[in-house]
Amino acid sequence: MGDRYPRLKVAIAQAAPVFLDREGTTEKACRLIREAGRLGARLVGFPEGFIPGHPLWYHFYPATSPRSVEWAACLFANAVEIPSPTTAALCEAAREAGVYVVIGICERRPVTFGTLYNTQLFISPNGEILGKHQKLVPTVGERLVHTGGRGDTLRAFPTDFGRIAGLICAESSNPLAISALAAEYPHVIVVSWPNLNLKFGVPGQERVSIAGRALALMTKAFVLNCRGTMSEELREMLVYTEADRDFLWDERATGGSTIIDPWGRVIAGPMGSEEGILCAEIDLFECVKAKMIHDYAGHSNRPDVFHLIIRPGSESMVTREDSWDGTGALR
Repeated sequence: MGDRYPRLKVAIAQAAPVFLDREGTTEKACRLIREAGRLGARLVGFPEGFIPGHPLWYHFYPATSPRSVEWAACLFANAVEIPSPTTAALCEAAREAGVYVVIGICERRPVTFGTLYNTQLFISPNGEILGKHQKLVPTVGERLVHTGGRGDTLRAFPTDFGRIAGLICAESSNPLAISALAAEYPHVIVVSWPNLNLKFGVPGQERVSIAGRALALMTKAFVLNCRGTMSEELREMLVYTEADRDFLWDERATGGSTIIDPWGRVIAGPMGSEEGILCAEIDLFECVKAKMIHDYAGHSNRPDVFHLIIRPGSESMVTREDSWDGTGALR
C-alpha cells in the first residue's frame, strides 16, 4: 500500500489593505480568511506587510519629507505585536474557518518605540500561532523602517498535511535563503509580495512569476505567490508628481498572484489587478516525483563540498554581565 500523500485546496487572498489602519485591515483579513474556509481551502496566504500596509511611499516621496516621516510614525503606531489583540482576532478567524493562515504583518518589537520587522505570521486551524518568519534583509525603502530579521525564523512548520514555509519578496531570489528552506523539506512555500513593485525593471506581475517559478523548480515545493493589489484611495495617496500616475494606474504593476507546482508550472492564475481569492487543488505526491528527478537539498547535492550554517542572531545590542538591585549596589 505504501505511504499516502494528500491532495488539498490552497488559496491566496489578493487584496489591498485598509492602508495604515491596523484594526480596519485586520477586520478585512478575517473576512478573507473565513471566505477561504468557505471555499474549502486548507491553507490561505496573504501579501507582504498586509497589516497595516507596506511602506510604499518611499517609492515616491523623499525619505525625510514631512509626509514620509508622518506615515512612518503611523506605520509604527499601527504595527502588530505578537501576541496581541490583532493576532488573537486572526487566530479566531483561522479557527472558525478551519484553515492554516500565513499573513504578512509589520511586526513591532514590544517595549520599543521604533523597531519594526517585516514578518509572516503562521497560524494553525486550531487558532494557535505556529511561529513567524522575519525578512532577513529589508529591501529598498523598507530599510528606513524595518530592521533585519532573525535567522532562527527561517524554517518550515509541520501541519496535518505536510510542512509549510515562507519567504518575503526578494528573499525568493536569495540562493542561501532558498537553500536553508529546501533543507527543511517544505511541501508548500508561501511567498508574500507587496502590492506594488519598483518603477524600473520588468513589470511587477512578470517579476513575481519569474521568481516564483524558479523557486518552485529549485525546491520542488508548491509555491503560493501572494501579491497585494491597490485601492483607488491608496493610489491617490501615493501620487507625488503627475508622472507617478502612469505607473500607479498601470495594471501590470500590481496583482498577478499565482499558484505554481513543483515542476515550475503555473496551475492557477495569474490574477489581474483585482481583489479576490485564487484557489487550486494540489497533490503533494508531485513533490516526491519532482525530487526523484532532482533534489538539491538531498541526494542531488554534495554536503561534503557545500555546507550552509544558519545563525539565529540576537534582538538585543546589550548583554548584561552584572546584576542590578535598584539601589546602585551590585549583587
